[in-house]
Amino acid sequence: MPTVHVDKEEFYKVLGRNYSTDEFRELCFEFGIELEEDTSDKELSSKKVGAAKAGDLLERPTLKIDIPANRYDLLCHEGISRALLIFQEKAKPPIYKLVEPENGRVQIIVKPETAKIRPYIVGAILRNVTFTERNYNNFIDLQDKLHNNLCRKRTLVAIGTHDLDTLKAPFTYEALSPKSIKFAPLNQPKEYDGEELMQFYE
Repeated sequence: MPTVHVDKEEFYKVLGRNYSTDEFRELCFEFGIELEEDTSDKELSSKKVGAAKAGDLLERPTLKIDIPANRYDLLCHEGISRALLIFQEKAKPPIYKLVEPENGRVQIIVKPETAKIRPYIVGAILRNVTFTERNYNNFIDLQDKLHNNLCRKRTLVAIGTHDLDTLKAPFTYEALSPKSIKFAPLNQPKEYDGEELMQFYE
């Protein structure tokens, strides 16, 4: 059962009210999830690295929420808060629409050699998305949780997210030898080839 950590203050702000620990635990129980702990980043860290080191961290209260293994839509702050608001009839379920772009679709060219390795690829463009540092971190954490659960540690699926403003279509899906791959990991200043990348992540 995955556990999601959410910033308590930000989470309750989205829900529109503050809850006592018992009140929020009851809401979680009624909805079908479980509040494991109402704590803080400092308290979490003190258990791992000791109180002295934890004293340097920001004391932001944190909620640790256990999520059913098959509810991938609840693996982040935004997913849980939206679901709880809908459950309480304070919000309506979102309606997603597939919209044809004004300038035509972006093309992904699939090379035949990929059929021997991973024969399927799916792409989507999300427009008018604004990231803050906090929701960007939530987004990356969600992607990691999907990789570890639904994607079986990337053995079945690998998800990549990119800033379309920095790229130029068409895109190519192809299979290359490790030495021919050039890739810059997230928040890293240099590119690695495939072999170096495996060493980097070991």
